[in-house]
Amino acid sequence: MLLRIFSAAIVACFVLAGSAQAQVRSLMKAPDPRDQFVRMCAPHMLGRWAHPEEVCGCLHDHAAAAIEDNDLREALLRGISETGVPTIETQWVPVAKRSEIGATFTKIAKPTLQCMFAPAH
Repeated sequence: MLLRIFSAAIVACFVLAGSAQAQVRSLMKAPDPRDQFVRMCAPHMLGRWAHPEEVCGCLHDHAAAAIEDNDLREALLRGISETGVPTIETQWVPVAKRSEIGATFTKIAKPTLQCMFAPAH
């Protein structure tokens, strides 16, 4: 009887340890923000570009990366992922930074055009 209880306890420990390892592995594989952006952006690019994932990845890596301010960059990424074109809604940006929206578009103009018309292969 004692042997059965002891064996059951050992089996339970192995099962729980395996479950814990699986949970740790799933936590370590957190979603990549770039991959999420491309998944959200690409459907808006279908029919416009031959390789929508490539255009979206380029916009993420080059156009949005040109913006140092986190609030403006996040607003730009949101606009691209929701519409497929660089856009920033004023309500997405703190009031103190809204005056910087125009300069942000000027800064991303060249990398955006390069992404859309001459993406790196």
